[in-house]
Amino acid sequence: MNQRMVEFIRALRAAGVRISLAESIDAMHGVDAVGIQDRETFRAAMKTTLVKEARDQAAFEYFFPLFFGASQPDMQDATDGMTPEQQQMMQQAMQALMGNMQALQQLLNQLMRGQPFSQQDLDQAAERAGMDQASNMNQRPYMERRMQRQLNMQQMQQMIEQLLEQLSQMGMDGRSLQELRDMLEQNAEGLSEQVSQYTGASMAERMADSEPEPKPDLMDVPFTRLSDDDVQHIREEIRRLAARLRSRAALRQKRARVGTLDPRRMMRANMKYDAVPIELRFKTHHVKPALVLICDVSTSMRYCAEFLLTLIYELQDQVARTHSFVFIGDLTDISMVFEEHDPQDAIEKVLTDNRPGYYNTDLGNSMNTFREDHMSCINSRTTVIIVGDGRNNYNDPRIDIVQEVWRKSRRLLWFNPEPVSQWGSGDSDMQQYAPVSNGVHRVSNLRELAAAVDKILSDG
Repeated sequence: MNQRMVEFIRALRAAGVRISLAESIDAMHGVDAVGIQDRETFRAAMKTTLVKEARDQAAFEYFFPLFFGASQPDMQDATDGMTPEQQQMMQQAMQALMGNMQALQQLLNQLMRGQPFSQQDLDQAAERAGMDQASNMNQRPYMERRMQRQLNMQQMQQMIEQLLEQLSQMGMDGRSLQELRDMLEQNAEGLSEQVSQYTGASMAERMADSEPEPKPDLMDVPFTRLSDDDVQHIREEIRRLAARLRSRAALRQKRARVGTLDPRRMMRANMKYDAVPIELRFKTHHVKPALVLICDVSTSMRYCAEFLLTLIYELQDQVARTHSFVFIGDLTDISMVFEEHDPQDAIEKVLTDNRPGYYNTDLGNSMNTFREDHMSCINSRTTVIIVGDGRNNYNDPRIDIVQEVWRKSRRLLWFNPEPVSQWGSGDSDMQQYAPVSNGVHRVSNLRELAAAVDKILSDG
């Protein structure tokens, strides 16, 4: 049993569940304490010691029956309780069918007698099905179908119907036929479950025997390649990332309070002392930035905008003030949403209220709305950040408005996930936007996005 538990833990690790050596030992001790006689108590002890996060529960529930499930299906002998006449009728019906289906005789006998497949039958079918070529659990349904084909199971329902039809013609009463149907279908389900259990257990054991492939750090996975699980994990970790950025900012401010000598101011202040540095002067303290965020929340930019907005609003103590806008076809002010809700709830509401459409991104029109309704948000201390790939679906890019925002603000920056090599391709207007900005940060993954945010905070 200990070896089986070790294999189970290795399979969970291979599936991405974080389990330390100490937790594995805790699982062993827990099972020693509660025993293995009661399956539910045993399962609860394993789950309590091995599963720490809600998202790992599904993996535990998936693999547990593969390693600790019943080895034999629940099947019944259909001939039990039959009268001698019915048994004779059954033999005659089966002989009549076997004239056309000799290859299926063993399977039909198994259904009738309630006999599961032997280990040898399953091993041979697995070899013929190419089970050793299966590399991950996503292939399990495919391998189950191949196993069923090798065991002639695809014809089971057809055999049952033909057998019942033959018995009906021979005079078996309707009640007996229905009871027989229920029993045969239960046995067929038992055989299917046995094949499914064997396939899953074999693949899980193979996973346990192999070293789990190292997963890339989510900080480095491009936004365009994030899975749903990856996105959810990032959403859960975003506050920790914000805490790290806040710590960096606090450290910079502490160093600023200690002071960095300002030679120019110090020399001017000490001219009355014949340039002897009696009075020290320090550089100006760090100034918190005032931000205006203009975020593209179309399909291609959705994750980038979501993570940036969440980060910025988790770091509001490091920002003087923030005005936020999102756009697809037109601009929407979302600042009040973040004032009324915490960042996680606010971003969920914003994305729900602003669903992406089909090829309708229009930054030019959105910038026109910004000039008409929100230009007062910008002054000489404001840092404007446009989050987008500069693609306008061949609409007017309104470079003139972007240039006006650039002149009026302290600086205008772009956060763009696309490399420079893609600027100007298709409907991209980045080659026109870049010259009327103070710089473009490439933010194709979370690490680059966090670095760009950190740079903004450090520059004030």
